[in-house]
Amino acid sequence: MKKLVVENIVKNYESKKVLKGISFDVRDGEFLSILGSSGCGKTTILRILIGLTSPTSGKVYKDGVNITNFHPSSRKMGIVFQNYALFENMTVLRNVEYALSINKSKKASARQTAVRLLEQVGLKDYLYVKPAVLSGGQQQRVAIARTLAVNPDVILLDEPMSALDADMRLAMRSELKNIQRTFGTTMIYITHDQEEALSMSDRVMIINDGEIMQIDAPSNILKHPANDYAKCFVVDNINLKINSIMKFASVGEC
Repeated sequence: MKKLVVENIVKNYESKKVLKGISFDVRDGEFLSILGSSGCGKTTILRILIGLTSPTSGKVYKDGVNITNFHPSSRKMGIVFQNYALFENMTVLRNVEYALSINKSKKASARQTAVRLLEQVGLKDYLYVKPAVLSGGQQQRVAIARTLAVNPDVILLDEPMSALDADMRLAMRSELKNIQRTFGTTMIYITHDQEEALSMSDRVMIINDGEIMQIDAPSNILKHPANDYAKCFVVDNINLKINSIMKFASVGEC
């Protein structure tokens, strides 16, 4: 089942063409990473999907419905920003509860739902603390719980681990995949980290200069890069990291 279908999306900012007629689909329950260097257009794709930016041309379909001109609140999608965008003056519980309380139909059960979600993401002991006392990984879990609270069909994540240290990023990769499996949510993950994309995703879409270079399973990208850019940006970089680790380990043994 195709949850999202993107058809020939073009985005121009004045004279600059940021997206050059890209087309792809996202399967129901899939974890798709959009991988590329800074300025390649990956965040623009996310903003168009969520409805924060309108495409210059092209269409976006969700469950077969053309949502290109839908308001963000009508798309049943959630987004986790790079800085998590938590309310610092509210407790963890209130941050999640607030996302529900602004919806009249969910207001009565907002607290119960918020507590349940925070327990499910491992934060039951932090309900009444402020975000400032949490670690980066814990803040990310609050942001994910808040997004899950509105029951989205699709969750978009814009480089949510970029502010975390290396050990925390490794822990959160596993945690994020567990959350996805638990809730069965379709996730689209924006990143510039090759290892992150390959280790977490069902498929990876490689973007360069507003165009799709390859979209495939991680193993296929490693074995059969579609072009020189995919080989250089992904395969060669991964091999370089592996070689560096092996060299460091060898030096350590000596």
